[in-house]
Amino acid sequence: MQRLQAMELFVSAVREGSFSAAGRRAGLSPASVSRQIAALEAALNTQLLNRTSRTLALTDAGREYLARLEPILQNIAEAEAAAMALQATPRGTLRVHSRLMFGMRVVTPLIPEFQSRYPELRVELRLSEHPARLIEEDIDVDLRIGPPPEAQLMQRRLLRSERVLVASPDYLARMPPLAAPRDLMAHHCLTYWLNPDDVVWRFLRDGALEEIRIGSRFASNNGEVLRQMALAGHGIALLDDYTVRDALEAGTLVRVLPHLSATNTGFELGIYAVFRQTSLLPAKTRVFLDFLVERMPPGGAPAR
Repeated sequence: MQRLQAMELFVSAVREGSFSAAGRRAGLSPASVSRQIAALEAALNTQLLNRTSRTLALTDAGREYLARLEPILQNIAEAEAAAMALQATPRGTLRVHSRLMFGMRVVTPLIPEFQSRYPELRVELRLSEHPARLIEEDIDVDLRIGPPPEAQLMQRRLLRSERVLVASPDYLARMPPLAAPRDLMAHHCLTYWLNPDDVVWRFLRDGALEEIRIGSRFASNNGEVLRQMALAGHGIALLDDYTVRDALEAGTLVRVLPHLSATNTGFELGIYAVFRQTSLLPAKTRVFLDFLVERMPPGGAPAR
């Protein structure tokens, strides 16, 4: 087991860039990591790493060793996952990453029920606006808008979604009427910040596409902020339908130009669960995916 741990520490140190980072992941001191890797080099009778005060660099032997070692460690991890998957009750830590709005408004309310079903599972829910790096960040499931471009990752679509234009009744009552996308030019628009380029909203009806360059009064890279600004009567926001469904039902937001499909990216949208490709899916990942599919009917709202 000590030789195996030394191998794992070597790979981690290379990927993380330092003994300190590898030690933090393993719960060991940098000195302990250094000793174990040195012992591994002694056992192999070859130097794997060139060490400086700031960096680690692979030797030629280290590069060859790493290339052969990583698949072996992956096979060991899969073998351990297979053994754990045979347990009647999933155990351990489930690490889930999600886009902020979906994580807050859809996933978080479901976690208590999930953990009541699987009380021996510890859940870590991490939220950000960027896709997770599953291997580097040790994430089990990443909940993304759209399928992954990475060929080595698996996917499972949880729901279809669309983007809708919304505003508060108070805002619409005091502003000019809206009948067509070009009428937005006379309105206060709340836009999602993607990059420094101009904001373009795209509209589709009966196969005809219309694009409008939007003069943004307020922008944010956080959908919840835009939702709150729309609720406060500050303007019109383009948001995913599942984030505003409750406000639309309550009448605190009203859909604008409902006869048109609208987006600031693409029209084929949905929430995908993305996970690493393995020969046998760990039990903790499998039960979480099954639970989400169960609680996400085709309409996109969590079952209650």
